[in-house]
Amino acid sequence: MAPWPEVDKPETNNYIGDSSKQNQNMPGKEGENHKGNVTSLGNKGEIQPAFSTIALIDETTPEEDPWALPELQDTGVKWSELDRKGKIIRVLYGIGKFIILLGLLYLFVCSLDVLSSAFQLVGGKAAGDIFKDDSVLSNPVAGLVIGVLVTVMVQSSSTSSSIVVSMVSSTLLTVQSAIPIIMGANIGTSVTNTIVALMQAGDRNEFRRAFAGATIHDFFNWLAVFALLPIEVISGYLYHLTNVIVESFHLESGEDAPELLKVITDPFTKLIIELDKSVINAIATNDESAKNKSLVKIWCVTETNVTRQNVTLSPSENCTSPDLCWTEENVTWTMKNVSETEYISKCRHLFAEADLPDLAIGLILLALSLLVLCSCLVMIVKLLNSVLKGQVASVIKKTINTDFPFPFTWLAGYLAMLAGAGMTFVVQSSSVFTSAITPLVGIGVISIERSYPLTLGANIGTTTTAILAALASPGSTLKYSLQIALCHFFFNVSGIILFYPLPFTRLPIRMCKSLGNITAKYRWFAIFYLLVCFFLLPLFVFGLSLAGWPVLLGVCLPLFALCIAVIVINVMQTKRPHSLPEKLQNWDFLPIWMHSLEPWDNMIMSTLAFCGKHCCGFCKCCKVNAEQEGAKDNQLKTMEVYENTIAMADEERGVRRAPAAACVEKTGTNNTAL
Repeated sequence: MAPWPEVDKPETNNYIGDSSKQNQNMPGKEGENHKGNVTSLGNKGEIQPAFSTIALIDETTPEEDPWALPELQDTGVKWSELDRKGKIIRVLYGIGKFIILLGLLYLFVCSLDVLSSAFQLVGGKAAGDIFKDDSVLSNPVAGLVIGVLVTVMVQSSSTSSSIVVSMVSSTLLTVQSAIPIIMGANIGTSVTNTIVALMQAGDRNEFRRAFAGATIHDFFNWLAVFALLPIEVISGYLYHLTNVIVESFHLESGEDAPELLKVITDPFTKLIIELDKSVINAIATNDESAKNKSLVKIWCVTETNVTRQNVTLSPSENCTSPDLCWTEENVTWTMKNVSETEYISKCRHLFAEADLPDLAIGLILLALSLLVLCSCLVMIVKLLNSVLKGQVASVIKKTINTDFPFPFTWLAGYLAMLAGAGMTFVVQSSSVFTSAITPLVGIGVISIERSYPLTLGANIGTTTTAILAALASPGSTLKYSLQIALCHFFFNVSGIILFYPLPFTRLPIRMCKSLGNITAKYRWFAIFYLLVCFFLLPLFVFGLSLAGWPVLLGVCLPLFALCIAVIVINVMQTKRPHSLPEKLQNWDFLPIWMHSLEPWDNMIMSTLAFCGKHCCGFCKCCKVNAEQEGAKDNQLKTMEVYENTIAMADEERGVRRAPAAACVEKTGTNNTAL
C-alpha cells in the first residue's frame, strides 16, 4: 500500500491519522479504497475535513449570563412616527403612569408602616418580656440573637433601639451589654426587603436578581457581626470610642428630630392604627402594671394634672417630712403630689372602638398589610416594566450603573453610597429604601454590584437619623441614647471598611449571587433561608444561652468548626482539588440528601402536588405550567429532527460499529467522524 502523503496542514493530518486507526478494524479492501481516496485528495494539496450531523444535533447555544442586565426593548411605535394627536396621548399616558407610580409607592410605604405596627401588636409584649431577663442580656451572644428576634418581631430597628435606650437610662442594662443588641437589630431590620423579594418569585431570572439584591444586606450584616463582635467583646473599642466622643461634648436636649416622610404617611396610617409604644418600654423596664395595658392607643389627646393632696400612709411607710405629717385617730396623713390624667379626645383610627385583643387586631392588620404590600409591588413592577423601555431604560441604566473612567473608577461606588445614605435620611428608614430598590434590581434596572454600595449607604443613613433622634431626647436619656446611636454608626462604618474598599473583600456580592442561583432553581429554599436565618437559628442560640455558657460553647463551637471546615473544603474543591485527598475531592461519599437539594426538592414538589389536587386553582396553574414545559420540549425535539438519508444511513452504520467505537474511545481518541 502507498504511504500516507505529507500535508501542509498538520492539524488536518492528525485528524486523518486518527481516522486511520478506525480503518484498521475495517475490512482490508474497504480500508484500501478509503486510503486511496484520501491519497488522491492529498495529491491535490487539500484534504477535506469530515463532518457529522450528530455534531449539529449535539451543538448547544452558549448559555446567557443570568446576572447580565436584560435589555428592555421598546415594542411600541417610535416617537418620530407619531402624529400630533398620538404624541399628546403618549405624553398624557406618561404623566398618568408617573402619578399612578407615586400613588403605588405611597401605599407601599404605608403598608410597610402598618406591617410594622401589626408585628408589634402580635409580638410586642413578648419582645418586652425578652428584654426583662438582664442576666441573659449580659451574654453578648444572647444579646445579639435577642436583638435579631425583637427587631424581626416588631419590624423596626428604631423601636428595638428605643427599648434598649430606655433600659440603659433606667440602669437595667449597661451600654456594653447594649452594643450586641444593637448589632442584632442591624441584622433583623434586613428581613423586610427579603420578604419583599419573595413577591417576585413568578419570573425565575427576576427572582434570582431580586432575592440576591435583598440578601446582600443580610450577608453584609452577618459578616460584620462575625468579624466585629469578638473584637468588641475582647477590646470594647466601640464603647470606648463613643464614650470619649460623648464625654467631650456638653450635650443639652434639643428639639424634636425632623420627620420628613412621616409627615406625608402619618395622616393615612393613623386612620388605620395608632400604637402606644411606651407600653413595650414599660414591660421591658419591669413595670408590672403595663402587662394588662393594650398597645392600641384609645385616647390621643390627654392632659396630666399634678395636685397636692392629703393621703394616708401605711404603717410600713415612713413619713418623708415630719412637718408634712400628722396623725388622726391612729391614721398617719401626709401631703403628696398626685398626678391625674384627664382624657379629652379619642383617637379616630379603625380600631379605636373595637373590642378586640391585641393579637386579633395584629393578625388582621398583618393579613391586610401583606395583601396591600404584595399588590402594590406587583403593580409597581409591571408599571416599571412598561415605563422603563428603550431610551429611558438605557439612560437610567447608564446613570446608575456606569463607572467613572480610569483612574476614578472607584469613585462611583462611594457616590452611590452617599446617594443611598441621602435617600434613607429622607425616608428615615433603611427598610423602606432597600425594599424600594429590590424590585428595581429584579427587573434589571440596578445591577447587584451597584445595589451593594446603595445598601451600605442605607445602613449609614439610618444611623444618622438615629443620631438626630438621640439629640432630641430628654436630658435623662440624652447621653445613653446618643452613645448607642454612635455605636450603631461606627459599627456600620467598621463593616464597610472591612467588606467594601478592596474588590476581593466584597464577599457579600459573591455570597448573594450563589444564594440567588440556588433560590432561582429551588424557590422553596428562599422561605427556608428566611425561617432559618431570622427565626430558627436565633431561637436555637437563645435557648442554648439560657442554659449557660458551658452548654452554649459546648454545642456552638463544634458546629461552627464544622461549618468552617465545610466552607474551606468547598473552596479547595473548586480552586485546588488535587491538594485534597481523593475521597474529599467531591462529596459523593456522603448520602445524596446531605450534599444535594434535589431529593428535598422532589419530596417538597411531590407534597405540593398531592396537596394541589384539593385546590382547583393550583391544579389549573400546574396544568398550564406542564403544558408550557411540554411545548418547550416538543419545540426542542422538532429542532433535532433531520431528513438527510445519507446521515441516517451513517447513523445506522455507526450503531453497528458501536463495539469498535468503544475500543477507539478506550485508546484515547476523541474522533467523531464516521
